[in-house]
Amino acid sequence: MSKKLKSLVTVGLGATVCFYGYNLYHGDYRLWSRHVIPIIHLMYPDAEKSHIVAITAARVGLVPRIPEDKDIKPILKTKLWNIEFDNPVGLAAGFDKNGEAIKSLSGFGFGFLEIGTVTPEPQKGNFLPRVFRLSKDRAVINRYGFNNYGHDRMETNLSRQESIIDKQNIIVGLNLGANKLTEDKIQDYIIGLQRFHVKNEIKYFVINISSPNTPNLRNLEGKDQLNKLLDRVLRVKKELEQKNQLHKPLLVKFSPDLNDDQINDIGKIMLKYSNETQTHGQIDGMIISNTTITRPADLKSPARLVKEEGGLSGPPLRKLSTEMIRKMYRLTNGSIPIIGVGGIETGLDAYEKIKAGASMVQLYTSMIYFGPPIVREVKYELAYMLAKDGFKNVNDAIGADFKSLKN
Repeated sequence: MSKKLKSLVTVGLGATVCFYGYNLYHGDYRLWSRHVIPIIHLMYPDAEKSHIVAITAARVGLVPRIPEDKDIKPILKTKLWNIEFDNPVGLAAGFDKNGEAIKSLSGFGFGFLEIGTVTPEPQKGNFLPRVFRLSKDRAVINRYGFNNYGHDRMETNLSRQESIIDKQNIIVGLNLGANKLTEDKIQDYIIGLQRFHVKNEIKYFVINISSPNTPNLRNLEGKDQLNKLLDRVLRVKKELEQKNQLHKPLLVKFSPDLNDDQINDIGKIMLKYSNETQTHGQIDGMIISNTTITRPADLKSPARLVKEEGGLSGPPLRKLSTEMIRKMYRLTNGSIPIIGVGGIETGLDAYEKIKAGASMVQLYTSMIYFGPPIVREVKYELAYMLAKDGFKNVNDAIGADFKSLKN
């Protein structure tokens, strides 16, 4: 090979590497969804190992930095609980269970991050394998079982990142759980609230009573148990707010597998506790929903995967969660903010949940199949849909399905 040809080949290869490197770092959607993600899934057929690699890469900063979306910021900027969010698209709990990679994850373009679920004591979770990709459905079944390093490690991780969270104004919520072997699970939520209430890094809290992977946890969604839970937790919330002179929103995360009677009961109970009293703090919102234990008949993935126990997430959950958002918004007359979760892959998916009554939305599973650039794709399509329908801001679209019925 002549020197001239070698030089041309070298320049060509260098240009190709630079091109792909640039687009990889800056989150080119097609590159990630068509090439990077399939390669990752091929290299790591075990979904949990892939998750571990992803969170490790995020922790050390080996992840893309998605460009800012200044042109769509005005239409997506929102305010809730007196907190200003750059956009209403957040990361759902479960990806960063221990709050290890807040800076990197924020760089994906999320308006807020929810870390956890964290329990008072460390726990290993359920036996392996416990996470399964249903690739033909772009879905996941997991039965993790609240595996996490506990409150001590979470506090250490938060303190380590305090300055960057404050400097970049990263909105972080903390998802609280109960240990598997704890008899008084309500007390575990109280311990979490007491432990982290004064942490400046945390802007809101979530009581997660809807994971299908902790035995008897969903019993707390029952009428009597939910009343007991909120009575005890909101008394402590009131005490903490008075002691610390600090209000932090408290939300409850619910299952999508509730029947209409259960949903009606929950709606009434949430309304009951939606106003502050002399003895109780108020409940500030709901997250709808967690994963489902149902299996839609139209799943395309192999039966051996579909039959795995655990919670199903991704597109098969989308309609179920959106319908529950719609029911709960109607029951509460839109008076209690809802964060909508379940099957969001596009801006249209997010828009449907917002029109059904969600004030903000979260995603997780779609990142597994499309990579970090999915966040930007969802935001841009959401902004387009809002503008197309004449909305000047995302707040104007909340519950729009009901407003159109009234008109």
